[in-house]
Amino acid sequence: MPVLDQEPSKGLGGRDGLPKLPLPALKDTLDMYLRGMKHLLTEEQFNKTQHVVQQFGAPGGVGELLQSKLKERRDNKANWVYDYWLNEMYLNNRQALPVNSSPVMVFPQQHFKAPMDSLRFAAHLISGALEYKTLLDSRALPVDCARGQLAGTPLCMEQYYRLFTSYRLPGPERDTLVAQESSVMPEPEHIIVACKNQFFVLDVVINFRRLNERDLLTQLEKIARMADSEEEQLPSIGLLTSDGRTEWAESRSVLMRESTNRDSLDMIERCLCLVCLDDTSGLGLNDTTRAMLMLHGGGVAKNGGNRWYDKPMQFVVGADGCCGVVCEHSPFEGIVLVQCTEYLLKYMIGSPSKLVRAASVSELPAPRRLRWKCTPEIHKLLASSADKLQRCVKNLDMNVHKFYHYGKEFIKKQKMSPDAYIQVALQLAYYRFHGRPVSTYESASIRRFQEGRVDNIRSATPEALAFVKAMTDGKLSTNDTEKMEMLQSAITAQTKYTILAITGMAIDNHLLGLREIAHELKLEKPEIFKDEAHLISNQFILSTSQVPTTVEMFCSYGPVVPNGYGVCYNPQSDHIIFSVSSFQESSQTCSAEFVKSLVQGLLDMRDLCNRCNYGSNTAQQRQGQTLETHTQTDTNWQNKTPQRPTDLTKNQQTLPQILLKTPDQTKVEAQTQTSSQEEAQALKNVKKS
Repeated sequence: MPVLDQEPSKGLGGRDGLPKLPLPALKDTLDMYLRGMKHLLTEEQFNKTQHVVQQFGAPGGVGELLQSKLKERRDNKANWVYDYWLNEMYLNNRQALPVNSSPVMVFPQQHFKAPMDSLRFAAHLISGALEYKTLLDSRALPVDCARGQLAGTPLCMEQYYRLFTSYRLPGPERDTLVAQESSVMPEPEHIIVACKNQFFVLDVVINFRRLNERDLLTQLEKIARMADSEEEQLPSIGLLTSDGRTEWAESRSVLMRESTNRDSLDMIERCLCLVCLDDTSGLGLNDTTRAMLMLHGGGVAKNGGNRWYDKPMQFVVGADGCCGVVCEHSPFEGIVLVQCTEYLLKYMIGSPSKLVRAASVSELPAPRRLRWKCTPEIHKLLASSADKLQRCVKNLDMNVHKFYHYGKEFIKKQKMSPDAYIQVALQLAYYRFHGRPVSTYESASIRRFQEGRVDNIRSATPEALAFVKAMTDGKLSTNDTEKMEMLQSAITAQTKYTILAITGMAIDNHLLGLREIAHELKLEKPEIFKDEAHLISNQFILSTSQVPTTVEMFCSYGPVVPNGYGVCYNPQSDHIIFSVSSFQESSQTCSAEFVKSLVQGLLDMRDLCNRCNYGSNTAQQRQGQTLETHTQTDTNWQNKTPQRPTDLTKNQQTLPQILLKTPDQTKVEAQTQTSSQEEAQALKNVKKS
């Protein structure tokens, strides 16, 4: 979710000193809306939309009234769009969380030789998570700061502090994001361990002492033995959390009638995080199957019930080495998921496991199994949830592809932004496969503002469409030089929109605010929001984000519409990881064919660049500025070279099989390919507001 590169720096956490999110001018947003939609509509549709938009923005019209009310809201709130955005993006959404909403990080395949190895891995992981929480609790986490043209600008850190303290409570119409900030309630000092669809309370602080890694392993061993006890097996209550949000809210109300269930729910909802000890899946594990298993657990027959989807962080440790993190997305963006996960994996490599032998069993009280009282009504609800999860499992069409022909170093040698280049490649892939452009979402971080979350970069630009048409028309009417100019134009357009988005001047949040303020004022919904173009503009058939990592892992998520694709990509110096998802039930989509089209497009773009001799002059390369706009994560993702994992053979049973990447000496100094004057002007606009 593109942002200018940033690096950690010392400083105060939270919102200290950050500016408020600006409110774009009404005319600017309406003009951008029309320009961005014209090529996605028929002539008849566009003519109607143009008339509707002109009426909305007319002097003295409803648009001006709503804009004035938004200005008042901006004056009175830390962030004028935050509540609207959170409800729209997450809490109002009634779809089930697995696949549809919750992204996952997929760790490198682990090679556990015995069951004890996976428990050692889990104990080490928990120990790292507790270290990270200590950093958060003491506000010792370095504040992220912008680099380049915006060097030193601090970014909002609020999302980090919801990592281990929040919970998504299901509601009949709207969920609630619960943050445990009460000084009355004691700090949670337990995690929940899921094992064989049973839930156990693992206290991580006993007698005012945090458990060390050896103690944690001892407790995990006890949990594994308790979970094996067949006479104690309880129904897979976690399946209820995989259902649609309204259905889960109703099921939770039924559970709450029994005090035993209320106590168990309270322990789960107040825990720091979940650790899910998964059974072997029985599937051949490759990148694609591991991504699928992380997204939905493999359904009822595998580990689909070994989850509690309302918690922000679920660390999954599979007996077969399938490991990763499942993230409930409403409290924070991918930056938090990546930063926390990378901290943990680097912690596990950097601090070798302190396990010598398990502590005496008698020293620690046994973990507690959570109990459930299940009526026939609850059993019926469980059967329904299980059935829907199975349909979800069958419906997911996943394809994880590692593109090894080149990576971001080649793109930077062309003096192009890797992110913008890949976005244009995605437009080319979709157009080549489906023969038309579609609304595209690429999330842009607005963390430079108080309580900033994201806005949208609309990557389906007219310039991108011109380029992809020229690349696919099969005629010789457009020569290479013209195609190259079109590619440069498409990348420049993408870059300009990115800068607008990260500086708070994009259109999606603004249009959302105008719509919601009209609703609050109890006005009839303005025609602009009932128009067909508005529906088309918000049907994000391509939902994309860049999630770069410095550890060999990748992020995956599902599509946001039935006939769409979810495309997450992780550019490395010499390769790019693409995680593409779609739904089997859609006759219009196919993840494998999309990947095939994407690979062809990336090769065609490389060949075009090579034929035009871009990047061949070494002196020019040194002088050239590159745009390295990063999606999701906001950190300074510098050039990286693989580090040989020679040290990882020691302590193999306790160290994760992870390939670390380390920054080399060359830093990317420039952030954008657009001129610094353009960026300075964008920043002036922000300051004026």
